[in-house]
Amino acid sequence: MNSNDTYKTLANPSPEILFKEKNSKFFGYAFPVTTEAEIKTHLEQLRKQHFGAVHFCYAFQLGTETIQYRANDDGEPSNSAGMPIYGQIQSFALTNVLVVVVRFFGGIKLGVGGLISAYRTAAQLALEEAEIIEKTIDIHFQVLFDYKNMNKVMRVIKEKNLEIISQQMNESCEMEIATRKKNADMVLDIFTNLFEVEIKKL
Repeated sequence: MNSNDTYKTLANPSPEILFKEKNSKFFGYAFPVTTEAEIKTHLEQLRKQHFGAVHFCYAFQLGTETIQYRANDDGEPSNSAGMPIYGQIQSFALTNVLVVVVRFFGGIKLGVGGLISAYRTAAQLALEEAEIIEKTIDIHFQVLFDYKNMNKVMRVIKEKNLEIISQQMNESCEMEIATRKKNADMVLDIFTNLFEVEIKKL
């Protein structure tokens, strides 16, 4: 396994793939997602795009620290579609990802074994077409300080290569900064020990 502050996800949605099995057509898609609302939007768009398809089976996994996932068979026999799709998300070791396989029934029943194989293959092909990237798990902090302490705060930010997410500069200053998880304790220590600077984890 890679170090525990990185995860793999998709750079952007995969191109559509088509897998055919005994006249049934399986269209496979993979999307990077971070919320259930995004998942719902993608599913709604696919339902419009494939008007007349019978099954929109999917699986997703969200999160890095706490994992949330779902596998949906959408009317196919239990565990014949959603779980094989989810199995591919796991075998590619991805998170923050949605994989959807849209099936047009071709008139010939595939049986549970045939369905498992077809959904697994369509999911695998979609993920193979996608660009997989590695991202760091970032921890966000809020830093509060008076304007006169700006220089020492900025020095730490530069030295430790921290990302400034947002800042408000008035009499007192407020900044949101981010660092990768493995450096979070060190960053917290440095700011905690800075005179007249307050830090809290977001």
